[in-house]
Amino acid sequence: MKILFAIDAYFTNNNGTSISAQRFAEELRKRGHEVRILTTCKEEQENIYALPELKIPFFQGLISKHGFQFAKWKRKTIAEAVQWADILHCYMPFMMEAKAKKIADEMGKPSTAAFHIQPQNITSSLGMGKVSWVNNAIFRLFRDTTYNNYGHVHTPSQFMAGEIEKRGYTAKIHPISNGIQSDFTWTKTPKEPEFADKILIMMVGRLAGEKRQDLIINALQYSKYGDNIQLVFAGRGPKYKQYLKLGQKLKNPPVFTYLPKEKLINLLGQCDLYVHASDMESEAISCIEAFATGLVPVISNSSLSATKQFALDERSLFEAGDSKDLARAIDYWLDNPEEKHRMEKIYAESAKKYCIENSIAQFEEMLNEAIRDYGKKN
Repeated sequence: MKILFAIDAYFTNNNGTSISAQRFAEELRKRGHEVRILTTCKEEQENIYALPELKIPFFQGLISKHGFQFAKWKRKTIAEAVQWADILHCYMPFMMEAKAKKIADEMGKPSTAAFHIQPQNITSSLGMGKVSWVNNAIFRLFRDTTYNNYGHVHTPSQFMAGEIEKRGYTAKIHPISNGIQSDFTWTKTPKEPEFADKILIMMVGRLAGEKRQDLIINALQYSKYGDNIQLVFAGRGPKYKQYLKLGQKLKNPPVFTYLPKEKLINLLGQCDLYVHASDMESEAISCIEAFATGLVPVISNSSLSATKQFALDERSLFEAGDSKDLARAIDYWLDNPEEKHRMEKIYAESAKKYCIENSIAQFEEMLNEAIRDYGKKN
């Protein structure tokens, strides 16, 4: 197939949607497909249809802090991209993708969509992440302006499929994990000298309010091991300065870093526990990657997060938003090293069902089904 991905921000490495798009493109090419990308880019590159960035007045500073870019909808470029493709796959419910969908319809080309962005990801940036009526209004807006125009929609988890099904989304929904690459496997690495005498706990994700790195920092004051714990936060985002300041109260202030895949795997191999404190997630591929390497996860049981599905029992869950309960869960695993070691192997084994090869096969079938359905209607 000739597959066109339409995605505002493809080249950023600070959000799961962009990273997933990059990996899916790579894996689809390995399976013999041609994949090109319609996205924000300053200049033409191989397999890229470049669009200029759209600056949003008043909100551009906040958008940039999140590492995101909106693409301008230049009809000539979009039409050229769509004309090339056998099928269009739109990653986001924004204006550029809407224009691409409209042109695909005009040209008689099938299209599918992905639901990766929870409304709460947007409203959390405005301090309204838990305001139900606002989030529900955005769900309806996405439904009526975007997703009900498609016959097939990909969600990265069954949780997200349920969230949109109960809100009247009419497309056939395909819950397909974003998948992890084979590099993420059982890894145990000697600790670097700076961490040798410390308990190393890590979280990977944007430094954003809904990710709740603050909960992990605050939990250490309630943990019996608090003075011996070194936190590592891998990610970038608008809360960096706030979390840096908050972390100064700890005996071992957190390390903030951003790592390429090889170094990330190496550091995960040195860790003692992985914590995922986020209030809202459509999947959290970083959590799967962590327990695939042999880390027991401690995960928020938030009703707005799919990540809790990865907990194999209640010992890996804590009450959402409760730093004291997070400390309790951390202490349990540190109190029981033999049980932790036993569960590390079980968690690593459980990650194998999320391998990206399985995800790509399911995604491929969704595209084929969409093409068949479109052919029957036209």
